This record gives sequence, structure tokens and C-alpha cells, in this order.
Amino acid sequence: MKEIRIGILGFGTVGAGVVEGIQKNGALMAERTGIMPVVAKIADLDITTDRGVKVPEGVLTTDAMSVIADESIDLIVELIGGTTIARTFTLTALKKGKPVITANKALLADHGAEIYKTARENNTGIYYEAAVGGGIPILRSQRAGLIGNRIESIFGILNGTCNYILTRMEREAAPFDSILADAQALGYAETPPDLDIDGIDTAHKAVVLASMAYGAPVPMAACATKGIRGLSEQEIVNAAELGYRIKLLAIIKDNNGAVELSVEPALVPEDHMIASVHDVFNAVFVKGDIVGDTMYYGRGAGRMPTGSAVIGDIMEAAANKLNGGGVPVSVTMMLQKDKLAYCSAENIEKRCYVRLCLEDKPGSMAKVMTIFGNHNISIASVVQKERHKTGYAPVVILTQKAKESEFVAAMAAINALDVSCCEPVRMRLEDFE
Repeated sequence: MKEIRIGILGFGTVGAGVVEGIQKNGALMAERTGIMPVVAKIADLDITTDRGVKVPEGVLTTDAMSVIADESIDLIVELIGGTTIARTFTLTALKKGKPVITANKALLADHGAEIYKTARENNTGIYYEAAVGGGIPILRSQRAGLIGNRIESIFGILNGTCNYILTRMEREAAPFDSILADAQALGYAETPPDLDIDGIDTAHKAVVLASMAYGAPVPMAACATKGIRGLSEQEIVNAAELGYRIKLLAIIKDNNGAVELSVEPALVPEDHMIASVHDVFNAVFVKGDIVGDTMYYGRGAGRMPTGSAVIGDIMEAAANKLNGGGVPVSVTMMLQKDKLAYCSAENIEKRCYVRLCLEDKPGSMAKVMTIFGNHNISIASVVQKERHKTGYAPVVILTQKAKESEFVAAMAAINALDVSCCEPVRMRLEDFE
């Protein structure tokens, strides 16, 4: 039986979950792999707070660099978070030839190119399954089960906070701000919740997924990002009446050799698998050119689901290190190409949902339709509800595909009309073609 000695940096929620998981099933892992995982050191600035797991005396320390420098430590688990000191610790460990396991999507999104290059130069690995989708093994599926496929598209619900809010809004027709407050009280949303509800957390995960799918580190600037902040319950109701649900989607596509990448709220058909993902659960829908459609579903965050993903990476890194595996497939996949081509946000073609408020008088709709026609936007359907008590007519329009730049120009022109009573609301409509 071989032993692998582990140094953990960061003893918060996920770090405690990793320790608990190893204590619970370490012997089972050893039976299955012939490798016994041993938590040798844990570094954290706070080593007195009870995390719900007991560790032997002498394991806890406040000196993270001493853990990295310890020659008896075989691999490092970085669970500190952020992109400053975590970057320093990660690069230091890699330069010592020690594999690093991380759940830090922001670090990979902002500094991935440097980190992957450092790992390869030092013949070691960076492992990051827990950075995307928590307990869902989506990255392992990409680099192993789907290794023979060209990835045509990926659609992901990657933030449990947003999915919880959208689910509650649909079920209860309650306002966004009220449900966000509930999510914060339940611990599903941070205070402030900006990273979640503004789509930034989802974008971090999307660029990691896109990097692995297409073979080069993807910068955050390539991902057009819009969250769900301030979404009206009226949009939820309208979508349901039309046979759709609203989800915050990470959208990744191979568009004739260029990568299309965005995060945005989108209407999805209610009978599509991804529309059935509710509450805090995550899902990733992947289409490969050989396998076709596949979907991966589970808890995207939390102490034990994320801890499970970290443990999976620990055991993979241990096997690679002890068996002389060197640089893992995950790093090689990230460095296939020097750079990628990207679709500019303005040229992305999409269908859209548009809600307008127009004065209820002859000619109002004709003015709107003229603007759509002038901007090469064809209409799929129009629903005009009865006149509102304040005198305007609510109108919901579903379009055919058109360029984002045309939509932006059309919305500005409609908003400037003398018959427009409020700013138009527009969201993507995704048919998963």
C-alpha cells in the first residue's frame, strides 16, 4: 500500500468537507486504488474555530508556505480562494514540482495561462474539477469520456444561487429582491451577492469549460456577461405562458472555428432537459460531434459535493505522481493552441424575447415593425395583451435569429419612439439547435 501525504491550504467549508470525506472513506479509496490518502498538514489563519471535524495534534498551522516547503508533503490542495495569495501559493507549489488541486475558478479564469504553463514547465499538474459544477464531474467527462469528440456546444446552469432565485420566482410569482433576501438568509447567496446575480461566478466557470473544450486559456474579456439582477416577475410569467422558462445560461459554441461565449438569462423551452433543473442544482448540457447530446446534473456547491470533487482530483493526482505520470491530460488540453479566435458579441446571431409597452393607439405597432424590418429582424410571433389601466398596451415579441448589433440598434430606436412608454426588455431565446 502506497501513501500520499496531503497539504491543505484553507480550512473553510470546502476544506473541512475534504478532510471529513477522507476520514470517512479513506480506507475505501485505498482499497480501490492501492493509495492511502493522509492529511498531513492544514494551513489556515484561523486554527481555533470548530469546523466539525477533528484532526490530530500538530496538523494545523498558520504558515502556508511551510506546508508547501515541507519535503514530506506530496501534493497541495489550494482552497483559500481569491486571486492574489492563492496565485502565489499555487505557483510556488508548482515550481517545486508538487501537483496542486484547487476549486478556485476565479484564479483559473484570471491566471490560467500562467498556471498551466508553470505546471507543464515543472512536469507536474494542476487539477481543478471542483472549480466548475461542484460535485458534477464535468471536466473529467470532457477530458476522458468525451476525449474523442469535437465539442460543438455547451450550455450550463452553473450558479445555484441564481437558479434558486429563478425557481422561486416561477413557483411563487414573487419579486426578485424578496427572494434574493431569502437566499441570503438561507446561506445560498453571499452579502453582497454581486458575483452570483451579476453572472460573474458563472462566467469564471464558463471560461474554464471553454478553455478545456477548445484547447487554450480563454480570457474573461471574451465572455459577454449579463446576470439576473432586477429581473421582473412579469418576464417569468410571460415566458411560462409562451412555453418557456428563464435560466441563467453559460453558452459556449464552436461557430465555424471561432468560439462563441456568453453568460446571460435566456428563455429555454419548458420541455428541454435543462429547463427541468430547479433550485440550487446545476447542470451542463454538452453536444459532441460523435456522441451527440449529453447532460450532467448535480449539486454545484456545498461542503460535501465540492469536497467530493476535490477528493477525486487528489486521488488522480496521487496516482499520476506515484506512477510517474507527469503532466496530466487536463494541462495538455489547455495548451493545445497558442490562442483561439472568438466571435465578437456584436456579431453573435440569436433569437430574442422582447417586451414593449406601447401607447394603445393606431400606428404604434406599425412603427415598431418598421424598425425591426430596418434592422433585418424577422418576427416569429407577437402577443398583445389587453390595454393596461394606465393606457398602454403590453406587447411580447419573439424574433427569428438576428445579429446582436442589430438588436441593440433596434431597441434604442424603439425606446426613442414617442409611442414607447418604457424601456424595452430583451432576453435571448435559446432553442438548442
